[in-house]
Amino acid sequence: MMEDTLPKLYRRVSRENPAKPVFHYKDARGVYQTMSWGLMWETVTALAAGFHRLGVGRGDHIGIISDNRKEWMLCDLALLCLGAVDSPRGSDSMAEEICYILAHADCALAVAENKAQAEKILSGAESLPLLRRIVLIDMPDAPDAPDPAGGAGGVEILALADVLALGRENPEAGFIDGEIDKGGESDLATIIYTSGTTGQPKGVMLPHRSFLFQAENAHAHIELTGQDILLSVLPVWHAFERAVEYYVLSRGSSIAYSKPVGKVLMEDIAAIRPQWMASVPRIWESIRSAIYRKINKEGGAKKALFSFFVAMGSAHAYFKSMVQGRLARFTPRNAVADKVCGILPLVFLTPFKLLGDILVFRAIKAKLGGRFVAGVSGGGSLPPAVDRFFQAVGILLLEGYGLTETGPILTVRKKSFPVFETIGPLLKGVEFRVLDEQGNAVGPNTKGLLYVKTPQVMLGYYKMPEETAQVLQGGWLNTGDLALYTQQEHFRIVGRAKETIVLLGGENVEPIPIEKTLAQSEYIEQVMLVGQDKKFLGALIVPDMEKIEAVAGERGIEYVEKEELLENPAIQDQVHDEIQRLVSPRRGFKVHERIFRFKLLPNKFEVGRELTLSLKVRRNVAARIYAREIEGLFK
Repeated sequence: MMEDTLPKLYRRVSRENPAKPVFHYKDARGVYQTMSWGLMWETVTALAAGFHRLGVGRGDHIGIISDNRKEWMLCDLALLCLGAVDSPRGSDSMAEEICYILAHADCALAVAENKAQAEKILSGAESLPLLRRIVLIDMPDAPDAPDPAGGAGGVEILALADVLALGRENPEAGFIDGEIDKGGESDLATIIYTSGTTGQPKGVMLPHRSFLFQAENAHAHIELTGQDILLSVLPVWHAFERAVEYYVLSRGSSIAYSKPVGKVLMEDIAAIRPQWMASVPRIWESIRSAIYRKINKEGGAKKALFSFFVAMGSAHAYFKSMVQGRLARFTPRNAVADKVCGILPLVFLTPFKLLGDILVFRAIKAKLGGRFVAGVSGGGSLPPAVDRFFQAVGILLLEGYGLTETGPILTVRKKSFPVFETIGPLLKGVEFRVLDEQGNAVGPNTKGLLYVKTPQVMLGYYKMPEETAQVLQGGWLNTGDLALYTQQEHFRIVGRAKETIVLLGGENVEPIPIEKTLAQSEYIEQVMLVGQDKKFLGALIVPDMEKIEAVAGERGIEYVEKEELLENPAIQDQVHDEIQRLVSPRRGFKVHERIFRFKLLPNKFEVGRELTLSLKVRRNVAARIYAREIEGLFK
């Protein structure tokens, strides 16, 4: 792209497409309306002028506490026009987390979605000495409206509509264009804070070039057209959704805003009929589960017919991939032999697939609006069963991978050549190394730690040079992920070298603080959290047997073996109550950090087996030893 900042890019796109719709949003009645590119850019520049009149300038840090909506993007672009830097967070964040981020990022002004978010900020006003103003997107009506003359600690509260009016009264068009022209690709665009379960969220500093690089190079994978609509359901403060939306805007396409709530989502799909949707694996899994629940409820011949056509569709997809050379080739394969071996089964299965399309799959596709092209899945690993189901149905999912530290998109399956069971190839211009435990580079089909070098890599962690140096050296970023790659350099993530657990919904969980909290219980001696790519957290727990046996004595529980005692419902309830007491919202834990299932183990973790010499849990080893128990937690 010839532009070197996001505002320069979107200024050009808006001038080329003034009448085209850019945002589809709901009005007060819940009916979708559109905003044109021309009106969008006029609003952005007016907001920029309004923010400038409030004292916002180049290099200033501004918080945005809001979920995805058109006003989020309008504020974001307006601030970027001024050379300011935003630090975003979603409305589901706790007050302590929001205040930490605003304080650490040195924010003098914050944009809040509504009164509830403003109250979270004001609750920690004493920890925010730099904060002077809060701008409310949705200003409530009197008498419960915040005092516009000032909130707690003298923080002024005003409406976004007033900022817009201020800018339109004082447009400063020449000044705003001049500020846009001053920007460069290395300018800091945003500070996105990673999950803060360790108590110290890290602020990832991403420059304009990070998002521009992705917008340009993701196109070879996704192939969006200027007429396409993306349905936005993920929180836009997250790097994945934000990068996707930036890419959509770079193509002159449009965004429709929805919510990841089943009934709302499906109604919005019917109303908008989008071509694209980016989401975490959990949403795709929930769609699949809803379909199966309905089929299972109907039962009988319908259920049998559905199962038959899904099996036929899955087999058809496999042999089609074989014939087209789209199987994941981790070891050398003969492409000609694959084509020869696959052609007869494909011919045999094709009539069944066509019949399945007519009798079963057409109705499922209609639920996605009838013109759905593909979904982009990120923020966690797509479960193979979910992936195979959508292949069978004929709905294309492009699984991708990345980190907040890379803005985040590193890989995506190609729409024109999707290789299933992989996360696709790296974007053009991304260098990689896969290193074994000795630090030696390895080839295809050999697991190792993935390092990347690319213009999209972060500038570093804000005010954390030591943490930056641990993951970023000589331009190479240690992803912390274990990877394999095929002969054609399509990748698969097979584990994590670092501690973070990524749930199916894309939520990052740092296990150590939770494990330390649980270890405070007199009933729990050792614990290891599990749940990578699952919907919720589980735990392997080694109980304090003396305490457990004492409980058994008090309650008159008879048993022969320890295993029998640990399976007793009264003992299970005792440990369950301890877990819920310790890991709860009242103690500062989020919903996705709670533990829904656990397994009591009769034997302690041992040094040289599950434990290192320093008594740290060897997670990969323990996961292998207790694979059956872990699998049982998530059945």
